[in-house]
Amino acid sequence: MRSMSDSRNKVRFSTHVVKLFLLVFMGSVSAGAMAADTGIPALQLVTNEDGSQSYSVTLQILALMTALTFLPAMIMMMTAFTRIIVVFAILRQALGLQQTPSNQIILGLSLFLTIFIMSPVLEKVNADAIQPYIAEEIAPLEAVKKASVPFRQFMLAQTREDDLSLFLRISGEKADSPEDVSFWVLMPAFVTSELKTAFQIGFILFLPFLVIDMVVASVLMAMGMMMLSPIIISLPFKIMFFVLIDGWALIMGTLAASFGV
Repeated sequence: MRSMSDSRNKVRFSTHVVKLFLLVFMGSVSAGAMAADTGIPALQLVTNEDGSQSYSVTLQILALMTALTFLPAMIMMMTAFTRIIVVFAILRQALGLQQTPSNQIILGLSLFLTIFIMSPVLEKVNADAIQPYIAEEIAPLEAVKKASVPFRQFMLAQTREDDLSLFLRISGEKADSPEDVSFWVLMPAFVTSELKTAFQIGFILFLPFLVIDMVVASVLMAMGMMMLSPIIISLPFKIMFFVLIDGWALIMGTLAASFGV
């Protein structure tokens, strides 16, 4: 009897699922028919008073939603995020802590410190591009060009000339000055410079903790405690040393100062 009731319940459940899919399908068909009746344009060119042309709002929204998928890559490749998160990862490794702070905390701290460092750039983008575009004073393409200028200036200020020359030579482009370098050459050169700077800062951070590890290992070896791991003994000393010197404030201040903030 129980098996028969279970089978009936499964049949009823499957019937409800089929009805639900039919309702969703009918709703989508009716919505498509309504959209066809109203005649929403997929692509429409609007001619402005000065003779230039711009796309319809529908296509602009589609382009904006597509551009949002590249937002994480833009945050990593065009801001201070790369240097900050690499330094924090090296710092955690130097302390000997594998999961503390957690990845979520490091990502959140890196993101908000990036916003703090990039705030002058973001304010300039808002004043020069976003607000005029919202007020319909400039076209979308012109807004994008004006928004790229502050980011370009920031990236040029942090990019080494050697890295810029390397990617210019690889791409085969020629530029009379750094301002004439294309954006697609500037971006990899900027990321390469950021990684180099981050590893230099990480190396300097690693040295004092390495000294503590070596001293603890030498003391344990002199005492004949060969089977005891030096990491177990050195970890509390490294944490105490980092707290006593107010390490988090020093690290964040150093990172901010490295960008000229």
